[in-house]
Amino acid sequence: MLNYTIRRLMFTVPVLLFISFIIFLLLDLAPNDPTGNLPMTIPPEVRQQIRESLGLDQPIWVRYLLWCKQFFINEPLNIIEQWFGIQIGDGDRLRVRSWATRSPVVDLIVERLPQTLWVVGMSYVVGILIAIPIGVVSAYRQYSWFDQIGTFISMVGFSVPTFFTGVLMIVIFSVWLGWFPSIYDTTLVVEDWASFMQQVRQMAMPVFVLALFNAAQISRFMRASMLDNLNQDYVRTARAKGLKERTVLLVHVLRNSLIPVVTVIALNVPQVFGGAIITEQVFKVNGLGQLLIIGIQGADIPLVQTLTFIFAVLIVLFNLIADILYGILDPRIRYD
Repeated sequence: MLNYTIRRLMFTVPVLLFISFIIFLLLDLAPNDPTGNLPMTIPPEVRQQIRESLGLDQPIWVRYLLWCKQFFINEPLNIIEQWFGIQIGDGDRLRVRSWATRSPVVDLIVERLPQTLWVVGMSYVVGILIAIPIGVVSAYRQYSWFDQIGTFISMVGFSVPTFFTGVLMIVIFSVWLGWFPSIYDTTLVVEDWASFMQQVRQMAMPVFVLALFNAAQISRFMRASMLDNLNQDYVRTARAKGLKERTVLLVHVLRNSLIPVVTVIALNVPQVFGGAIITEQVFKVNGLGQLLIIGIQGADIPLVQTLTFIFAVLIVLFNLIADILYGILDPRIRYD
């Protein structure tokens, strides 16, 4: 397993470099002008100086290499210096900066990341914790009333778009009942029990909307995988040996059934961060999704490039994690 992990990590490097080149090329060749939003009274020579200060006068391959150097070398060194309080070199390094704000892109992402992790990350965890038990019970008690209700809720949760569910939650629980705030307050600092409960209240609706959508999909995969394994020969053998039904179900069937579900869970993590854009817009959560929307609307190419590449890195990373989990869940899988 260790040798396989090392090989995959070595293979990941050229894959990420190729992905970064494609992302940089597609966005860089898009028609855009960082001086397009400036007043018309600015002379053309000043506009040209602004473009040169952003490095747009360089060939595309030079700009790509500089972007890679800033993203893979300069930014990690800056993060190490900030986290550990040490100075590496002279500290005079260029950073990927936003065209709109001239602030380092990584600083903008780090500023928005906690909101996304709180809302999107928590919703995914809640969705998994809800989906797996529902899928297991629905498969074990196939065609029962629990299975019928679970199937109906899953179909509704997966079919109804999150923006409709979010607006419906705001109308019912914010406007009519007044239980939860309709707008997420990103300036809230959790210092005591009252502020903690306020944080929970404002997270409740966006977390529920995303958790319902995620649980609907995962529970269907869990149910189908459980049904496929319940009819296998090893299950009948385990029962014939006198094992308890709980042991057969939770130790043998569940472990093998999680293999395809792990793929869905791992590969959906990056999609959740990218797909939460609509939900963040509905509840005004200043997360990565809203930051990406701002970058697209303002033609902020460095910001969009960096966020898109981070999503690509998450896909490659969680794909590797899913392959490693296969060997943990099923001892028959060997990569060496």
